[in-house]
Amino acid sequence: MSLSLLFWTTVAAAIISFWWQSDKIKSGTLAHVSRHCKNQNLQLLDQTLVLRGIWLIRDEQGSLRFRRKYGFEFTSTGEARYQGLVTLYGAVLARMELEAYIVPEDEDANY
Repeated sequence: MSLSLLFWTTVAAAIISFWWQSDKIKSGTLAHVSRHCKNQNLQLLDQTLVLRGIWLIRDEQGSLRFRRKYGFEFTSTGEARYQGLVTLYGAVLARMELEAYIVPEDEDANY
C-alpha cells in the first residue's frame, strides 16, 4: 500500500466521519428546537434547520470546538413566518434566539 493511498483514505474517512457526526448533531438539535416550539405553542415550519455557519473556536478550557449556527422558521398564528437561530458549541446547545412574534389571543391553540 502506497503512502499516497493511505493519506487519501485517511482524508476520506475523516470527511465521512465529520459529515456523519454533523448529521447526528443536526438531528438532535432539530428535535430540541421542535420540543421548544411545541412547549411555547409555536409551530416549527418545514421541520428543517439550515446551517448558517460553522467556525472553529476555543472554549473556556482552551479546547478547539466547532461552533455551528442553524436557522429555522416558525409561526405563532399560522399566518406569519418568523426566524429563529440556534447556536451550538460542539454538540452542546448554547443559545436559541426567536424573532419577536405575535402571541395569539387564544392560548389554547396548539399547532
